[in-house]
Amino acid sequence: MTKPRALVLLSGGLDSATCLAIARAEGYDAYALSVEYGQRHAAELAAAQRVAKALGAVAHRTAHVDLGQFGGSALTDASLAVPIDGLDGGIPITYVPARNTIMLSIAMAWAEVLGAEHIYVGVNAVDYSGYPDCRPAFIEAFEKMANLATKAGVEGHRLSIHAPLIDLSKADIIRRGTALGVDYGLTVSCYQANDDGQACGLCDACRLRKAGFEAAGVPDPTRYA
Repeated sequence: MTKPRALVLLSGGLDSATCLAIARAEGYDAYALSVEYGQRHAAELAAAQRVAKALGAVAHRTAHVDLGQFGGSALTDASLAVPIDGLDGGIPITYVPARNTIMLSIAMAWAEVLGAEHIYVGVNAVDYSGYPDCRPAFIEAFEKMANLATKAGVEGHRLSIHAPLIDLSKADIIRRGTALGVDYGLTVSCYQANDDGQACGLCDACRLRKAGFEAAGVPDPTRYA
């Protein structure tokens, strides 16, 4: 029998790799979508290709949108330094304006073409950096909008946005992915990884990732510069 289809947003990082493994484990033919949005840590896109292949995505595509032309984030503007002093409780300069809204919109478009009624996204509201577009309220609002905005939604083919990691700690995410066979050595999470995918070990993403492996009791396969 034909499996139902799901579209998975795949950045190449730890969380999205876990999402892809979860979608596959839940019985979906998974289609992976990455977005090149002008991020300075482009090594994650190469990681996404590796992860998609390793975890059996039916297809993997990379969409292109230049958010770097607007700047406003240390992840898209090389003149802004990526913070390395830890989280300060506010929304950090690594927040990319409208990034998740744009990525989910592109995912929604491809999902409708595929006839996929499920989108998986690796947002997390526990071990995260205060981004407003990683909250449950945002995911719920986007799902409602998607079903108002698409032909499929209007015709009764309801789109569901799955955020299976949203309430998990980084350690819990790592434990779940490890149980599903995710090779985290393929992933890149660092905000300023070099061209070879080696992590800085200092940025917020590296701090959260390293602490997650320690708390999970799982060896950290991250390659540090």
